[in-house]
Amino acid sequence: MYAARTGAPEVFMIVYDKLYYDGAWQSPSGTDTIDVVSSATEETVARVPRGTEEDVQRAVRAACRAFAGAWSDTSPSERAAWLEKLASAMKTRVPAIAESIAHEVGTALGYATKVQVEFPISMIGMNARFIREARLEEELGNSVVIKEPIGVVGCITPWNYPLHQVICKVAPALAAGCTLVLKPAELAPLSAFMLADAAHEIGLPAGVLNIISGPGRVVGEALITHPDVDMVSFTGSLPAGRRIASVAGDGIKKVCLELGGKSAFVVLDDAPLEKAVPAGVNHCMQNSGQTCSAWTRMLVPRAHHDAAVELARGQLAKLVLGDPFDAGTRLGPLASAGQRDSVLGYIDQGRKEGATLVAGGGRPAHLPRGFFVEPTIFANVDNRMSVAQEEIFGPVLVVVPYDSEDEAVRLANDSIYGLAGGVWAGTPERAMQVARRMRTGQVDINGGRFNVLAPFGGYKKSGIGREIGPLALDEFFQLKSIQR
Repeated sequence: MYAARTGAPEVFMIVYDKLYYDGAWQSPSGTDTIDVVSSATEETVARVPRGTEEDVQRAVRAACRAFAGAWSDTSPSERAAWLEKLASAMKTRVPAIAESIAHEVGTALGYATKVQVEFPISMIGMNARFIREARLEEELGNSVVIKEPIGVVGCITPWNYPLHQVICKVAPALAAGCTLVLKPAELAPLSAFMLADAAHEIGLPAGVLNIISGPGRVVGEALITHPDVDMVSFTGSLPAGRRIASVAGDGIKKVCLELGGKSAFVVLDDAPLEKAVPAGVNHCMQNSGQTCSAWTRMLVPRAHHDAAVELARGQLAKLVLGDPFDAGTRLGPLASAGQRDSVLGYIDQGRKEGATLVAGGGRPAHLPRGFFVEPTIFANVDNRMSVAQEEIFGPVLVVVPYDSEDEAVRLANDSIYGLAGGVWAGTPERAMQVARRMRTGQVDINGGRFNVLAPFGGYKKSGIGREIGPLALDEFFQLKSIQR
């Protein structure tokens, strides 16, 4: 089903003509397909089935049979062994998956390989370790409290980190003993199909992992409304999250929602600007700004505003925008024409609202094909502007001045979102004090690195629940108390 690219990106083509459920590649109930378009060339590079409600029904039935059968009764060590086999099978597919994501999302190939593919594959093995080490029974007084798998999980994933977000759900769900039906993003479904390839290759029991591609309004809706789906795990937009939470509430289903972000990076008055500002720019621009946890608001002391802006402009100039398959490229195109146009609309709105455009602001003339947007910086931004309040999901950084530490904290928290953030101060102690005051799910201080053991998720409208690390397993458990 996979044909590797040879030579120019236009030659790359993958066709999946079947869906994967009940342990086999199955013909879809309909004949419609989804074209996957390269974000760099605007050419069709892949085709997958457009699933229907009937396909979801079949997949959920398979997942129910698998859960009621052997899978929920397997031991943690058995499930860990399956995860390790899956990770091993996925490692052989790294180049193919990275190449597909570079086309689908526009991620530079080097970043795609390390961050989009190798890291999530390592998370599969980590979850094997987590379940082996998990404490699934505990005595509390005269009770034995037992963690049991919640059942059939419906997983709906986004396009920006397609494999990563799939693994964030699939790996802990399987480790916990759940079965699942996965709907990958229409824009970037290929890594999910390659995961199905790997699962089929290792002989993962039928019905444990089922994958149905298709539009959210059809496949997603059928999945979240299905009475036999016990939990929905979703990553995506706030409006879609609201819909899922509402439907799940009607069905008394558990939800785990990882939604938007508008994260603040607070540079304090004693911070070394020459270190802090470039780090903030790099964080904002990762994956061309198509990252929910990106630090898209840089809060700087008013007295240091102009110096910070010049440092930001200089760092931005080092991030080469270009073909994701070129070795020197740091920033690729956006994932779709719609995303490109949305980002350009926000940039236009920022100009109208009075923000100062200091870099970028349009489409690059030297890249006539592809969904490219110049990396952009706005200065002198009022935190009430739409570019400071709404998730742009593109390479746009806004610099917001403040007059005191208390004001910086207030501005950082002045958002409907609370997913991530950063603080840089002259001392770790001061940075920690400010980080504790930020209403957000994770904060990096003074360049603190991403930790694969730490739970990831947000406050406020950034979502419900946590992913990543050993604590993510708890999202997929029910608690049973047995008194004696």
